[in-house]
Amino acid sequence: MEKFMLIFHGGLGPESSPEEMQANMNQWMAWVDQLAKAGTYVSGEALHPGGKLVSGSVTNVTDGPFTEGKEVVGGYFIINAENYEAAAAVCAGYPDFDKGGSVQVRQVVKFDM
Repeated sequence: MEKFMLIFHGGLGPESSPEEMQANMNQWMAWVDQLAKAGTYVSGEALHPGGKLVSGSVTNVTDGPFTEGKEVVGGYFIINAENYEAAAAVCAGYPDFDKGGSVQVRQVVKFDM
C-alpha cells in the first residue's frame, strides 16, 4: 500500500452563505467518514486562505500566495491506495467538483533510513 497526498484546489468562495458552507462541510465530513471506514483515510486538514511565501531565504518573507480562486489550496488528505489509479478513483467523492474545484494527486516518497 502506498501513501498519496490529495491537494484540494478551489471550492466554495468567501461569498458563500453560512447555509452553503454548512452543507458543504457536511458533504466533506461524510466523505471523510466513508474513506475512514474503508481504511483509506490517513489524515488531512483544511487550510486558512493566504499565508506567507518564503523564497530565497527566511529573510525574504512576503504575504501570499496570491492565486486565482480556483488555484487556492484549501486543504489536503493523506490516503492509502495501491497505485495512482486507485488514488484518483478515491477523488470521485470530492465534494467540490461541482463548485469548480479540482484535486491534485501526488504519491508520497518513501525514504529508506
